Amino acid sequence: MAPEFADVSVIIPAYRAAETVGRALASVAAQTLRPRQAVVVDDGSDDATYQVAAAMAGRMNGVVLKVLRQPHRGAGAARNLAIGEATGRYVAFLDADDEWLAEKLERSMPYLEGTANLLVSHSYLWRREGGGDILVDCMRRFRDGDDPYVSLYRYGYIGTCTVVARRQAVLDAGGFDEDLPTAQDFDLWLAMLSKPGSRFEVFPEALSRYHTVPGSITSHTRRRLRCGLAIARRHNPELKARPGWALGSLWFRVAAVHYEAITAFRARGEVAAMLGVSLVLPAKLAAATAVAFPGAAWWLWVVAAMAAYLVQFGDLAGPLLHLLGAT
Repeated sequence: MAPEFADVSVIIPAYRAAETVGRALASVAAQTLRPRQAVVVDDGSDDATYQVAAAMAGRMNGVVLKVLRQPHRGAGAARNLAIGEATGRYVAFLDADDEWLAEKLERSMPYLEGTANLLVSHSYLWRREGGGDILVDCMRRFRDGDDPYVSLYRYGYIGTCTVVARRQAVLDAGGFDEDLPTAQDFDLWLAMLSKPGSRFEVFPEALSRYHTVPGSITSHTRRRLRCGLAIARRHNPELKARPGWALGSLWFRVAAVHYEAITAFRARGEVAAMLGVSLVLPAKLAAATAVAFPGAAWWLWVVAAMAAYLVQFGDLAGPLLHLLGAT
């Protein structure tokens, strides 16, 4: 007979999540393989987040629920506090505005228990404002190239609410960087898996659903750009001991975070912001190259990098050139 509970603590940071945290917790309680514990940390909310979460205690289907409060310090600090209160050998991550599908833990745990994997992840569904799910195929990126760590650095394909990890591995990596306002999760996955030989798995089933809501952490475009650049510089040295071209991966990552920002501004019709980010990209490439690879011929490298950028993200080149009056 299959076990009813896994030795897992679910880590849920919550900020102004009174309307969604109940849905997140209900998805934990509905698991076909339930975790033993869920820890919610209310990160200084000024709404009823704490009360709504605490009221779920009697509806968790046997999952022990712990709800804590802290002054507003950000998602990284909230997750670290929850990990400190976790009793499980494994920790699974879920944000208060997202949800799991019912078989998420049952399908994930065989990739951890009895293996050397430090974490497991999977594909997910992204529900945008207005409804409708989009499949985000994370395994495709995991299989792209000879080294999944290099692909992770380039593409950042692991979604937070898809991850189940060994708690000790999270602690050994130092937990979440509380000085990063966003992308602390991506930074942590890179830190956990940086040692050559570290293993992880990404499988294709879409077992989590992300919801885009106004004011969510993924909507802070400039903040994400700033943090993305810091993470790209921080972890690029780890690629020098791996197969492939570390400088090329740095260029790719710097271009990718700018592309993400440009696309976000374009979708919101913020043309000036979009152009501003586009125009500073060469300087950002030069600065990142100068720090990571001193002694290089900067502008020769940057010209090559910009050419590669336009090839990789060619669908954006036309609109940008048109806005600049070049076409």
